[in-house]
This record gives sequence, structure tokens and C-alpha cells, in this order.
Amino acid sequence: MSGGYELQRTEAKGEGVFATRFFQAGETVMVGTIDRELDHNHAHASQVSEGRFVLHGGLIPKVNHSCEPNCGIRLNADGAHDLVARRPIPAEDEITFDYAMRNYSVDHFAAHCRCGSPRCRDRITGWKDLPAERKAAYLGFTAPYLIDHDSRHATESAGRLARSAGASQPPLAEVANHD
Repeated sequence: MSGGYELQRTEAKGEGVFATRFFQAGETVMVGTIDRELDHNHAHASQVSEGRFVLHGGLIPKVNHSCEPNCGIRLNADGAHDLVARRPIPAEDEITFDYAMRNYSVDHFAAHCRCGSPRCRDRITGWKDLPAERKAAYLGFTAPYLIDHDSRHATESAGRLARSAGASQPPLAEVANHD
């Protein structure tokens, strides 16, 4: 029984995972399973929380990066990442996702990105390096801890700005005495 995908050779990227049937937008393409915990980030690591990295089992580690991916990430009940179609995927198309959808920082791909997308960033980067509009386009298709991280950071930044603005304002009693 096929899961609707298979490992094939690619021209420029070595191996890749390709659809063997049509997938609808929103459909789960690959179900993630965690093979083992890792003690650090690397090329095949999936970051599943702030400081936790895992290696997925099956073919998910063979799915190539794209700066304009047809799949995104959804956390499943086991804590692994499922790949979910962001748009329809015809049979024979390569299944891809943006590695920034799972990892806050990506520092282990020194070579230029080879995705071939018109929106290619030229480098495989992490979530922290994505522009706001790209992050917005990926909402609903990223690891939840990345959204939580950005929300926490925005809240902390707003608090610092409010404290800074309050410190530069004279106290109300001082303003009242100048009338």
C-alpha cells in the first residue's frame, strides 16, 4: 500500500520525495513519526520546540527544501511534524517544504539554495531570517513554537517600548506644577 509518495532521484538535488497521486490543498501528505531525539540541530533535524530537536522516521528527512513550498508543517498528536499540502499537488510533482517552517535557525546549509523557485531566497534560512510577509504567508503551516516565539518577542518588545516611553515623560505632578 502506497502513501501517495515515493523517493526518486532529482536532477539538481540528489534524492527527493515525489507525489504518486493527486493531493488536495489542506490534505495530509505525509504523517510524521519521531525516530529519535537529537542533542543538536543539523541538516535533517526537525526542531519541535524551543530547545528540542528530533529526527523524523520514514521519508520526511528526504523531503527537499523549497522557498516556495507546496507543503507546510502541522504538529501531530505524537509531537512530530506532518506535511500538509498548502495547495493542490499533482502526481509526479516533488513534495517540498520550507525548512524555516520547522527550525528557528538554519546554519548548516552553506551552499546556495537549489530550489529553483522564482521566490528563492538564495540561502536556506531559518524562521528568524524570514521577512514578515513570508511568515504571514506560512501561517497555519509552521511549527507552533515558532509562532509562540514571535508572539513572546513582540510582547516583550512592546513592554520595553512602553517602559521607555514612560521614562521619557515627566511625572503628572511635575506637569501640573508648570501651569
